Amino acid sequence: MQETLLKAVLSLQKGEVILYPTDTIWGIGCDATNNTSVKKVYALKKRSANKSLIVLVNSFEMLEQYVEVVPQKIKNYLLQYSETPITVIYNFPKNLATNSIAKDNTIAVRIVKKGFINKLITAFGKPIVSTSANMSNQKSPKNYLDIDERIIHNVDFIVNPSIAIKPKPPSKIIKLDKGEIIVLRE
Repeated sequence: MQETLLKAVLSLQKGEVILYPTDTIWGIGCDATNNTSVKKVYALKKRSANKSLIVLVNSFEMLEQYVEVVPQKIKNYLLQYSETPITVIYNFPKNLATNSIAKDNTIAVRIVKKGFINKLITAFGKPIVSTSANMSNQKSPKNYLDIDERIIHNVDFIVNPSIAIKPKPPSKIIKLDKGEIIVLRE
């Protein structure tokens, strides 16, 4: 697995798009700070640039480098439900590719603490864009064999498909609105 990890990091450093197992499903992604790489992800998925992407980080410390404020209420919520994949919509992102930021100046971020993706982010040292490994408006793949051939043939690097993940439902999505946590997707 170490060789796969190193190759994936090298691909990310070169601005390439990779196919990899996330903490929920197989995803495609890139360096979340690289505008050109993010543009490639949108093109590969044939996804509207109006639909924002999720960014993965590996810790609160990394998160704080990419959003202006991490409200204590959000930190407490994430700590309370630490075993559940939760994506948070944050206001005022910074230091990210401008085309990864939603038009309302927000960014969706999930902290991953386990598995291959955590090791990848740690080795890369920066956040990674994460979007399901499917064409826009198609079903998200629960395992590698479900991934559309157009995705497989057009990414720059594929993490070893033998790295097993236990597919999970998409992450819960929340945001803080007027001091209250609002669940956008259960």
